[in-house]
Amino acid sequence: MTNTHTSRPGEKTNVQKAALAVGAVFLLVGVLGFIPGITAPYEELGFAGHESGALLLGLFQVSILHNLVHLLFGIAGIAMARTISGARSYLLYGGIIYLVLWIYGLLIDMDSAANFVPLNGADNWLHLFLGIGMIALALALTRTKDRDRSHTAH
Repeated sequence: MTNTHTSRPGEKTNVQKAALAVGAVFLLVGVLGFIPGITAPYEELGFAGHESGALLLGLFQVSILHNLVHLLFGIAGIAMARTISGARSYLLYGGIIYLVLWIYGLLIDMDSAANFVPLNGADNWLHLFLGIGMIALALALTRTKDRDRSHTAH
């Protein structure tokens, strides 16, 4: 039987599987951001800034920089999913980063140079849900580990 402390060689814990899945989704989103038709109008895809008029799935404003960030975030998730602590850290701190991005998106003027990624209202809502979801996964899937640790300390 496995717990969140250890797993059999080659066997992933739930938190590792979650980090791997989240990383894979970010990697996929990063790739999709470079595919004409899925990102449209593709000819308006700029490197960075609010002037990039391209929308992923017709909703989320993206740029080359935005897509590259998704690719890097996906690679980080896949790499960090190799260990339990790495997977938990990826989900927890990644979730915090996305909540900070949500707040940033609420505070900036969408038509200013501060919107360099770029972000729009749909991105802001997605960042809120991603942040909450990633943090919830990190905490819920490692809760047993913390409980086991407190029982062994007493």
